[in-house]
Amino acid sequence: MKGFDPRWSDFPDYILGITKEIWEGRCIAALNHLYAENIPVRFPSGLVRGNQAVINSALATLAEFPDRQLFGEDVIWSGNDEDGFLSSHRILSTATHLGAGYFGEPTGKSIAVRAIAECAAKDNVIYDEWLIRDTTSIVKQLGMDPKTFAANLIEGEGGVDVCIKPFTPAQDINGGYSGSGNDNKWGALFADILSRIMSKEMDVIRNHYDRACQIEHPGGATGYSWAKTEQLWMALRSALPTAEFKIEHQIGRDDPMMSPRAAVRWSLYGKHDGWGLFGKPTGADVYVMGISHAEFGPWGLRREYTLYDEVMIWKQILMQTG
Repeated sequence: MKGFDPRWSDFPDYILGITKEIWEGRCIAALNHLYAENIPVRFPSGLVRGNQAVINSALATLAEFPDRQLFGEDVIWSGNDEDGFLSSHRILSTATHLGAGYFGEPTGKSIAVRAIAECAAKDNVIYDEWLIRDTTSIVKQLGMDPKTFAANLIEGEGGVDVCIKPFTPAQDINGGYSGSGNDNKWGALFADILSRIMSKEMDVIRNHYDRACQIEHPGGATGYSWAKTEQLWMALRSALPTAEFKIEHQIGRDDPMMSPRAAVRWSLYGKHDGWGLFGKPTGADVYVMGISHAEFGPWGLRREYTLYDEVMIWKQILMQTG
């Protein structure tokens, strides 16, 4: 790859290699040169700016979960040597809650949790990023309630007026990546499926998902076949029935020895004006950053992995309703 360290055989090797180096090799200081000095990283919990902030966040996470291991499940990517690359990579982490930190006093409990990060890279440097982890799953595995945890965050950060504001487009800055992915047919198909689900065409699931499909949604929710897939998607959409759905980025790939795959980053922006995942409608304004991965087979979509941060949705609701 042009401009990249020759030890990396290709872009997925680079992404998985530096992830292991940073987190499991404890080369946290390598972020000084692997990440751009002023990189914006968009978490559902807010916008973080600069590689020093990323370094400090990584250090805090490892202090709280010192035995954390990261297993790369997939890297779905687009780009080229001249324009740079964008990865949508899915990580499964295991860890033990052994230190005090963001999730409170140590519980000694073991967790397994997914995250999906989208990283733009060129010349051996990551310069733009979007990252979602399944915070709800962590909270539940540590024995807490997501809504209560969100309320405690607000209180612990000093109250509604001064607490850390969850990410919305109003906070965003231009990090330098302006691509929209690629025009591969699998990315286009998955983007169309998600758009139709959000247009409340729920029959698209039975028409395009394999009857034996497996899906993974926030909160560590695992489902099989059509009925569970419908239930999980309807729970989100029914809570935000008038919110605007937008495809932010889409990638499709055909790679040797792998199923056709797709990665779509999407958003929902609007009011909590329906019954569903977040209980009684409150009218609160809510922004949802989501990323979904899909694997296709001979009978349709076989596996789907979707992440958005339920805790940060609760935080937005509680900040406006008390």
